[in-house]
Amino acid sequence: MQLIRGLHNLRPEHRGNAVTIGNFDGVHLGHRAMVAALKQRADALGVPALVMCFEPQPQEFFAEAAGRDAPARLMTWRDKVEALAEAGADRVLLVRFDARFRAYTASGFIDELLVAALGARHVLVGDDFRFGCDRSGDHALLTARGQQQGFSVGQMPTVTVADERVSSTRLRAAVAAADFALAEALTGRPFAVAGHVVHGDKLGRTLGLPTANLLMHRQVLPLRGVFAVEVFGADVAAPERAWPAVANVGSRPTVQGVQARCESFLLNFSGDLYGRRLRVVFRHKLRDEQRFPSLDALKTAIEADVAAGHDYFAV
Repeated sequence: MQLIRGLHNLRPEHRGNAVTIGNFDGVHLGHRAMVAALKQRADALGVPALVMCFEPQPQEFFAEAAGRDAPARLMTWRDKVEALAEAGADRVLLVRFDARFRAYTASGFIDELLVAALGARHVLVGDDFRFGCDRSGDHALLTARGQQQGFSVGQMPTVTVADERVSSTRLRAAVAAADFALAEALTGRPFAVAGHVVHGDKLGRTLGLPTANLLMHRQVLPLRGVFAVEVFGADVAAPERAWPAVANVGSRPTVQGVQARCESFLLNFSGDLYGRRLRVVFRHKLRDEQRFPSLDALKTAIEADVAAGHDYFAV
Protein backbone atom coordinates (compact mmCIF):
# COMPACT_ATOMS: atom_id res chain seq x y z
CA MET A 1 0.00 0.00 0.00
CA GLN A 2 1.29 3.47 -0.91
CA LEU A 3 0.71 6.46 1.38
CA ILE A 4 0.70 9.90 -0.30
CA ARG A 5 0.87 12.64 2.33
CA GLY A 6 -0.55 15.81 0.85
CA LEU A 7 -1.66 17.01 -2.56
CA HIS A 8 1.81 18.51 -3.11
CA ASN A 9 3.25 15.00 -3.19
CA LEU A 10 1.07 13.85 -6.09
CA ARG A 11 3.13 12.97 -9.15
CA PRO A 12 2.17 12.19 -12.76
CA GLU A 13 2.62 8.49 -12.04
CA HIS A 14 -0.16 8.75 -9.45
CA ARG A 15 -2.77 9.48 -12.14
CA GLY A 16 -5.24 6.78 -13.12
CA ASN A 17 -7.21 5.52 -10.11
CA ALA A 18 -10.50 4.26 -8.85
CA VAL A 19 -11.25 6.76 -6.07
CA THR A 20 -13.37 7.02 -2.97
CA ILE A 21 -13.46 9.96 -0.57
CA GLY A 22 -14.38 10.41 3.08
CA ASN A 23 -13.33 10.69 6.71
CA PHE A 24 -13.29 6.93 7.33
CA ASP A 25 -13.09 7.53 11.08
CA GLY A 26 -13.17 4.15 12.81
CA VAL A 27 -12.99 2.24 9.49
CA HIS A 28 -16.24 0.42 10.30
CA LEU A 29 -18.03 -2.27 8.28
CA GLY A 30 -19.57 0.32 5.96
CA HIS A 31 -16.13 1.74 5.19
CA ARG A 32 -14.69 -1.73 4.68
CA ALA A 33 -17.49 -2.62 2.27
CA MET A 34 -16.80 0.62 0.40
CA VAL A 35 -13.09 -0.14 0.02
CA ALA A 36 -13.80 -3.75 -1.00
CA ALA A 37 -16.20 -2.58 -3.72
CA LEU A 38 -13.70 0.04 -4.86
CA LYS A 39 -10.94 -2.56 -5.05
CA GLN A 40 -13.14 -4.86 -7.13
CA ARG A 41 -13.87 -2.07 -9.61
CA ALA A 42 -10.22 -0.93 -9.65
CA ASP A 43 -9.03 -4.45 -10.46
CA ALA A 44 -11.53 -4.66 -13.33
CA LEU A 45 -10.16 -1.40 -14.73
CA GLY A 46 -6.55 -2.33 -14.08
CA VAL A 47 -5.87 0.71 -11.89
CA PRO A 48 -5.07 1.25 -8.19
CA ALA A 49 -7.82 1.67 -5.59
CA LEU A 50 -7.18 5.07 -3.98
CA VAL A 51 -8.82 6.32 -0.79
CA MET A 52 -8.77 10.07 -0.17
CA CYS A 53 -9.13 11.08 3.48
CA PHE A 54 -8.32 14.17 5.51
CA GLU A 55 -6.08 15.40 8.32
CA PRO A 56 -7.37 17.14 10.31
CA GLN A 57 -10.84 15.76 9.74
CA PRO A 58 -13.20 18.42 8.37
CA GLN A 59 -15.35 18.52 11.52
CA GLU A 60 -12.19 19.18 13.56
CA PHE A 61 -11.22 22.05 11.27
CA PHE A 62 -14.68 23.64 11.52
CA ALA A 63 -14.85 23.14 15.30
CA GLU A 64 -11.49 24.85 15.79
CA ALA A 65 -12.50 27.73 13.51
CA ALA A 66 -15.68 28.21 15.55
CA GLY A 67 -13.85 28.04 18.89
CA ARG A 68 -15.61 24.91 20.10
CA ASP A 69 -14.46 21.43 21.02
CA ALA A 70 -13.82 19.01 18.19
CA PRO A 71 -15.88 15.81 18.12
CA ALA A 72 -14.28 12.69 19.55
CA ARG A 73 -12.02 10.87 17.14
CA LEU A 74 -12.10 7.09 16.93
CA MET A 75 -8.59 6.55 15.58
CA THR A 76 -5.38 8.34 14.67
CA TRP A 77 -4.47 8.92 11.04
CA ARG A 78 -1.79 6.23 11.28
CA ASP A 79 -4.25 3.61 12.54
CA LYS A 80 -6.73 4.70 9.87
CA VAL A 81 -4.18 4.24 7.09
CA GLU A 82 -3.27 0.78 8.39
CA ALA A 83 -6.95 -0.22 8.58
CA LEU A 84 -7.65 1.05 5.06
CA ALA A 85 -4.69 -0.95 3.76
CA GLU A 86 -6.05 -4.06 5.47
CA ALA A 87 -9.44 -3.38 3.85
CA GLY A 88 -7.87 -3.43 0.39
CA ALA A 89 -6.73 0.10 -0.50
CA ASP A 90 -3.74 0.27 -2.84
CA ARG A 91 -3.16 3.96 -2.18
CA VAL A 92 -4.19 6.35 0.58
CA LEU A 93 -4.06 10.07 -0.18
CA LEU A 94 -3.97 11.98 3.10
CA VAL A 95 -5.09 15.53 2.34
CA ARG A 96 -4.54 18.47 4.66
CA PHE A 97 -7.97 19.99 5.30
CA ASP A 98 -7.42 23.73 5.69
CA ALA A 99 -9.00 26.98 4.55
CA ARG A 100 -7.52 26.61 1.09
CA PHE A 101 -8.88 23.11 0.61
CA ARG A 102 -12.21 24.06 2.12
CA ALA A 103 -12.58 26.78 -0.54
CA TYR A 104 -12.69 24.29 -3.43
CA THR A 105 -15.94 24.61 -5.34
CA ALA A 106 -17.66 21.39 -6.35
CA SER A 107 -16.58 21.96 -9.97
CA GLY A 108 -13.03 22.79 -8.91
CA PHE A 109 -12.88 19.63 -6.81
CA ILE A 110 -13.86 17.56 -9.84
CA ASP A 111 -11.69 19.36 -12.39
CA GLU A 112 -8.53 19.97 -10.37
CA LEU A 113 -8.45 16.97 -8.05
CA LEU A 114 -10.42 14.08 -9.49
CA VAL A 115 -9.58 14.70 -13.14
CA ALA A 116 -6.31 16.65 -13.36
CA ALA A 117 -4.48 15.36 -10.26
CA LEU A 118 -5.83 11.83 -9.88
CA GLY A 119 -6.96 10.94 -13.40
CA ALA A 120 -10.01 9.25 -11.89
CA ARG A 121 -11.41 6.37 -13.93
CA HIS A 122 -14.12 5.55 -11.41
CA VAL A 123 -15.43 7.36 -8.31
CA LEU A 124 -17.32 5.47 -5.62
CA VAL A 125 -19.24 7.43 -2.97
CA GLY A 126 -21.65 6.78 -0.13
CA ASP A 127 -25.37 7.44 -0.31
CA ASP A 128 -25.01 10.67 1.71
CA PHE A 129 -21.86 12.00 0.01
CA ARG A 130 -21.51 15.78 -0.46
CA PHE A 131 -18.44 17.70 -1.55
CA GLY A 132 -17.10 21.15 -2.38
CA CYS A 133 -17.45 24.44 -0.52
CA ASP A 134 -20.63 24.49 1.60
CA ARG A 135 -21.31 20.88 0.50
CA SER A 136 -22.65 22.12 -2.82
CA GLY A 137 -21.73 19.01 -4.82
CA ASP A 138 -23.75 15.79 -4.77
CA HIS A 139 -24.02 12.42 -6.50
CA ALA A 140 -26.09 13.84 -9.38
CA LEU A 141 -23.48 16.50 -10.19
CA LEU A 142 -20.66 13.97 -9.92
CA THR A 143 -22.44 11.57 -12.28
CA ALA A 144 -23.18 14.27 -14.85
CA ARG A 145 -19.60 15.52 -14.84
CA GLY A 146 -18.27 11.99 -14.99
CA GLN A 147 -20.19 11.38 -18.19
CA GLN A 148 -18.62 14.53 -19.66
CA GLN A 149 -15.06 13.86 -18.47
CA GLY A 150 -14.71 10.13 -18.80
CA PHE A 151 -15.10 8.60 -15.37
CA SER A 152 -17.86 6.39 -14.06
CA VAL A 153 -19.58 6.95 -10.72
CA GLY A 154 -20.90 4.36 -8.28
CA GLN A 155 -22.91 4.73 -5.10
CA MET A 156 -22.66 2.39 -2.12
CA PRO A 157 -25.85 1.37 -0.31
CA THR A 158 -26.14 1.65 3.44
CA VAL A 159 -24.63 -1.15 5.51
CA THR A 160 -26.65 -2.14 8.58
CA VAL A 161 -26.06 -4.09 11.78
CA ALA A 162 -29.10 -5.11 13.86
CA ASP A 163 -31.33 -3.22 11.38
CA GLU A 164 -29.57 0.10 12.03
CA ARG A 165 -27.19 2.04 9.80
CA VAL A 166 -23.50 1.52 10.49
CA SER A 167 -21.88 4.92 10.89
CA SER A 168 -19.02 6.61 12.71
CA THR A 169 -21.63 8.42 14.83
CA ARG A 170 -23.17 5.15 15.96
CA LEU A 171 -19.73 3.67 16.61
CA ARG A 172 -18.71 6.73 18.61
CA ALA A 173 -21.84 6.41 20.76
CA ALA A 174 -21.16 2.70 21.38
CA VAL A 175 -17.61 3.43 22.52
CA ALA A 176 -18.75 6.33 24.72
CA ALA A 177 -21.22 3.96 26.40
CA ALA A 178 -18.46 1.34 26.82
CA ASP A 179 -20.51 -1.07 24.70
CA PHE A 180 -17.42 -2.72 23.30
CA ALA A 181 -19.35 -5.71 21.99
CA LEU A 182 -21.42 -3.43 19.74
CA ALA A 183 -18.30 -1.49 18.72
CA GLU A 184 -16.69 -4.75 17.62
CA ALA A 185 -19.85 -5.75 15.75
CA LEU A 186 -19.76 -2.42 13.87
CA THR A 187 -16.10 -2.67 12.89
CA GLY A 188 -15.22 -6.35 12.84
CA ARG A 189 -12.44 -5.83 15.39
CA PRO A 190 -12.12 -4.80 19.05
CA PHE A 191 -11.96 -1.08 19.84
CA ALA A 192 -8.37 -0.03 20.50
CA VAL A 193 -6.03 2.94 20.65
CA ALA A 194 -2.34 2.87 19.79
CA GLY A 195 0.67 5.06 20.28
CA HIS A 196 4.20 5.31 21.58
CA VAL A 197 4.89 5.27 25.30
CA VAL A 198 6.03 8.72 26.48
CA HIS A 199 7.47 10.03 29.71
CA GLY A 200 4.83 11.39 32.06
CA ASP A 201 5.05 13.05 35.46
CA LYS A 202 6.03 9.72 37.09
CA LEU A 203 3.10 9.95 39.51
CA GLY A 204 2.23 6.28 39.05
CA ARG A 205 5.80 5.26 39.82
CA THR A 206 5.70 7.45 42.95
CA LEU A 207 2.56 5.60 44.05
CA GLY A 208 4.19 2.23 43.34
CA LEU A 209 1.98 1.66 40.28
CA PRO A 210 4.00 2.68 37.17
CA THR A 211 1.94 3.20 34.02
CA ALA A 212 2.63 3.21 30.30
CA ASN A 213 1.42 6.61 29.07
CA LEU A 214 0.13 7.14 25.54
CA LEU A 215 -0.30 10.81 24.65
CA MET A 216 -3.38 11.24 22.46
CA HIS A 217 -2.12 14.27 20.47
CA ARG A 218 -5.06 15.38 18.27
CA GLN A 219 -7.16 12.35 19.14
CA VAL A 220 -9.96 13.16 21.59
CA LEU A 221 -11.28 9.78 22.67
CA PRO A 222 -15.04 9.31 23.04
CA LEU A 223 -14.63 7.53 26.38
CA ARG A 224 -13.47 8.41 29.88
CA GLY A 225 -12.90 6.27 32.91
CA VAL A 226 -11.02 3.20 34.11
CA PHE A 227 -11.07 0.03 32.02
CA ALA A 228 -9.88 -3.55 31.93
CA VAL A 229 -7.77 -3.70 28.76
CA GLU A 230 -5.35 -5.90 26.89
CA VAL A 231 -2.05 -4.39 25.80
CA PHE A 232 -0.21 -5.61 22.71
CA GLY A 233 3.43 -4.82 21.99
CA ALA A 234 4.75 -4.94 25.56
CA ASP A 235 6.54 -8.26 25.11
CA VAL A 236 9.42 -7.78 22.67
CA ALA A 237 9.79 -11.51 22.08
CA ALA A 238 6.05 -11.92 21.46
CA PRO A 239 4.56 -8.54 20.35
CA GLU A 240 1.16 -10.13 19.64
CA ARG A 241 0.86 -11.37 23.20
CA ALA A 242 -2.14 -9.84 24.96
CA TRP A 243 -1.01 -8.48 28.31
CA PRO A 244 -3.84 -7.86 30.83
CA ALA A 245 -3.88 -4.34 32.20
CA VAL A 246 -5.96 -1.60 33.78
CA ALA A 247 -6.12 1.70 31.89
CA ASN A 248 -7.25 5.17 32.88
CA VAL A 249 -8.44 7.39 30.03
CA GLY A 250 -8.90 11.05 30.86
CA SER A 251 -7.23 14.22 32.07
CA ARG A 252 -6.45 13.07 35.64
CA PRO A 253 -8.51 15.67 37.56
CA THR A 254 -7.04 14.75 40.97
CA VAL A 255 -3.66 16.16 39.89
CA GLN A 256 -5.09 19.03 37.79
CA GLY A 257 -4.30 17.30 34.54
CA VAL A 258 -5.25 19.03 31.30
CA GLN A 259 -4.10 16.91 28.36
CA ALA A 260 -5.99 13.67 27.72
CA ARG A 261 -3.98 10.50 28.20
CA CYS A 262 -4.36 6.77 28.14
CA GLU A 263 -2.37 5.36 31.07
CA SER A 264 -2.10 1.59 31.40
CA PHE A 265 -0.85 -0.40 34.39
CA LEU A 266 0.18 -3.83 33.10
CA LEU A 267 -0.65 -6.58 35.58
CA ASN A 268 2.37 -8.60 36.76
CA PHE A 269 4.70 -6.85 34.33
CA SER A 270 8.19 -5.47 34.85
CA GLY A 271 10.31 -3.79 32.22
CA ASP A 272 10.97 -0.57 30.34
CA LEU A 273 8.27 0.40 27.81
CA TYR A 274 9.41 3.94 26.91
CA GLY A 275 9.36 4.52 23.17
CA ARG A 276 7.55 1.25 22.50
CA ARG A 277 4.45 1.36 20.30
CA LEU A 278 1.57 -0.26 22.15
CA ARG A 279 -1.97 -1.12 21.15
CA VAL A 280 -4.53 -0.96 23.97
CA VAL A 281 -7.68 -3.02 23.41
CA PHE A 282 -10.66 -2.10 25.59
CA ARG A 283 -12.61 -4.97 27.14
CA HIS A 284 -14.67 -3.75 30.10
CA LYS A 285 -15.38 -0.52 31.98
CA LEU A 286 -14.56 -0.64 35.68
CA ARG A 287 -15.66 2.86 36.75
CA ASP A 288 -16.01 6.49 35.69
CA GLU A 289 -13.15 8.96 35.97
CA GLN A 290 -13.39 10.93 39.20
CA ARG A 291 -11.50 13.43 41.30
CA PHE A 292 -10.19 12.31 44.69
CA PRO A 293 -9.49 14.55 47.70
CA SER A 294 -5.88 13.42 48.14
CA LEU A 295 -3.11 11.33 46.61
CA ASP A 296 -3.66 8.72 49.32
CA ALA A 297 -7.29 8.40 48.28
CA LEU A 298 -6.21 8.18 44.64
CA LYS A 299 -3.73 5.43 45.45
CA THR A 300 -6.41 3.48 47.32
CA ALA A 301 -8.75 3.79 44.34
CA ILE A 302 -6.06 2.68 41.89
CA GLU A 303 -5.24 -0.34 44.04
CA ALA A 304 -8.95 -1.23 44.00
CA ASP A 305 -8.96 -0.81 40.21
CA VAL A 306 -5.98 -3.16 39.89
CA ALA A 307 -7.75 -5.74 42.05
CA ALA A 308 -10.88 -5.39 39.91
CA GLY A 309 -8.71 -5.90 36.82
CA HIS A 310 -7.24 -9.07 38.25
CA ASP A 311 -10.76 -10.30 39.04
CA TYR A 312 -12.02 -9.50 35.52
CA PHE A 313 -9.24 -11.38 33.78
CA ALA A 314 -9.44 -14.27 36.25
CA VAL A 315 -13.09 -14.74 35.29
